[in-house]
Amino acid sequence: MVGYASDIELKMQRYFARLSEKEQRGYAAIEAAKLGHGGIEYVSPLFGIDPKTVRRGLAELEEDAEDPSPGRVRKKGAAEKTG
Repeated sequence: MVGYASDIELKMQRYFARLSEKEQRGYAAIEAAKLGHGGIEYVSPLFGIDPKTVRRGLAELEEDAEDPSPGRVRKKGAAEKTG
């Protein structure tokens, strides 16, 4: 597997930080898929996310069904806890 140049990685990280959680999973999954074998292990630390999150993004991309809640970022009832 060949990685990216450091200047490209920096741009990827800046873009990643602007995305919602769901979009981050999808973007990380696409980058991992582009890299092929070892891609998950490469992008996980690059974006500071768990490899399970990348795998979840890959699974979501494989699903044929349309997004049931395209405008939602979190699942219904999954409000952020404060306190």
